[in-house]
Amino acid sequence: MSSDDDEQQPILQATVQPLAKVGEGCLSRFDPDALNEQQGADFSAAETFRQQLQVEHGTEPVKK
Repeated sequence: MSSDDDEQQPILQATVQPLAKVGEGCLSRFDPDALNEQQGADFSAAETFRQQLQVEHGTEPVKK
């Protein structure tokens, strides 16, 4: 084995499974049934942040 092969060995052994998707083209998205707690994004604080920005900028909060 050459030194190039030694450097490439960890890369060749690494594997990543792509996340399952539903739909095609522009409508393609991750399958929500296939996601777990470690995947995706956490938007739990988004509403609080939006309200904070509205107060700071003096805009009226939107009533739901």
